[in-house]
Amino acid sequence: MLILQHLTYFHPNKDLLFENLDLTIRGRNKMALVGKNGIGKSTLLKIMAGELQPSSGTVTSSSLPYYIPQLFGQFDQYSIGSALRVDGKLRALREITEGHVTNENLANLDEDWTIEERCREALAYWDLDGLDLGSPIGKLSGGQKTKVFLAGIAIHQPEIALLDEPSNHLDLSARRLLYDFFKTSKCTMLVVSHDRKLLDLPDTVVELDKNGLTTYGGNYSFYRAQKQMEKNAFDHELRAKEKELRKAKETARETAEKQQRHNARGKKKQEKAGMPTILINSMRNSAENSTARLKGIHAEKVGAVSDALNELRKELPDLDKMKFGFDNSTLHKGKILVSAKGVNFGYGTRLLWDNPIDFQVLSGERIALKGNNGSGKTTLIRMITGDIEPVSGSIQRAIDKTVYIDQDYSIVDNNITVFEQVGRFNHSRLQEHELKSRLNRFLFTKEDWDKAGVSLSGGEKMRLTLCCLTISEHAPDIIILDEPTNNLDIQNMEILTAAINEYMGTLIVVSHDEHFLESVRTVRSIDLNSMGSC
Repeated sequence: MLILQHLTYFHPNKDLLFENLDLTIRGRNKMALVGKNGIGKSTLLKIMAGELQPSSGTVTSSSLPYYIPQLFGQFDQYSIGSALRVDGKLRALREITEGHVTNENLANLDEDWTIEERCREALAYWDLDGLDLGSPIGKLSGGQKTKVFLAGIAIHQPEIALLDEPSNHLDLSARRLLYDFFKTSKCTMLVVSHDRKLLDLPDTVVELDKNGLTTYGGNYSFYRAQKQMEKNAFDHELRAKEKELRKAKETARETAEKQQRHNARGKKKQEKAGMPTILINSMRNSAENSTARLKGIHAEKVGAVSDALNELRKELPDLDKMKFGFDNSTLHKGKILVSAKGVNFGYGTRLLWDNPIDFQVLSGERIALKGNNGSGKTTLIRMITGDIEPVSGSIQRAIDKTVYIDQDYSIVDNNITVFEQVGRFNHSRLQEHELKSRLNRFLFTKEDWDKAGVSLSGGEKMRLTLCCLTISEHAPDIIILDEPTNNLDIQNMEILTAAINEYMGTLIVVSHDEHFLESVRTVRSIDLNSMGSC
């Protein structure tokens, strides 16, 4: 069991991240922690794991949790065994079996006689058979590093495991292993992830937002259904407040017109009756004061309703605030954009694929490019874009414009400002105020315009990339997305999905996220695994 009580954390610069968080994680619970990027999910996991100290509050745990971080660069100088914290035990076991039965070796082994067998079995489960535990972990790929630390759960058999984006860098086959492991493990688990299939496995979802932690008793699909109900209620309240504002303005106008007619009739009566000027002036002042009071009362009512409405609109989801508007006018569905026959690539006599590849790409198609890590997906993309030519076979291209978007959103130049970025794509020569209006549409306020690209988060770079594409004169013939969701939270994934689904041109997507592939409506795939990669 793990209990958080009144947990508060301030950044080193004294900015508050979250405060007074309370949570209880019971034995064998499987939980997901969700929330926007920057809200503090990774920091909260580090505090639970004992990697960070809270500013105030307490963490009580029946045992030290096993923690898998999102990034592994800090372990690159360690051996695999050292990073897994098993090198001491393995060394002690080896020395004992060689006859060096010392008190020190026995203490280091701590009667863990199956440690070597567990390491071997755990690594084999993650397809890391034969991995030398003495090798530097820095030489492994991102996916291999993730699998090493996932193997550590079976090795250490902790009561509680904390997983921060464990499916990042995993290919489809490794993700399926992760899903099976998550379902069958008896370990209590708390996972932070943007992988929808993984998020549907826990039995509880905990949302972290500016108001604290809220627990939903169900998986992510249940959570989304509850959030939709909340949104429907919010939309109803918003529409009611908009109606109330229209009514208040209408009542204020009608009252003002009625008062003006009343004052005009009174003035005519006074003039006809030949009343003294001093009395007429007094009555006129009284009427004007009455009109001013009525006007003030209604203005106060309109202002109050308007302020309430503005506060509600601030709570609108980001997706509802954004408008995309891709210009698809030059796209012609069904046109052959790429036609390849018998293509292969390689260096010298070593070819990338066992069998040459034939494929076509038609305008308007939505294609998933699939394959395990190292199967040649990036090579095929570079062949499609014309960056490289095949060493055998032929390829014809009829592409006017291709946009390649990688997982780091490298279209964004780290060395220039947000406003300068959109200027580079301003082929239609929009005025400065129009560019700033577009930036506002993509949630970049005046305070963001002078930010350098290097300071932007993954979600901000994604939104800036989409903004630049919509500013460009025409939509590209092909948009290629290469693992676009790796550095995005779910909210930004939904923004990306909505934008891509407005685009009517050709889409080629490299992703191990099956839910994302379904969401952007890919209808066929080019699977390099089935083509036999070396």
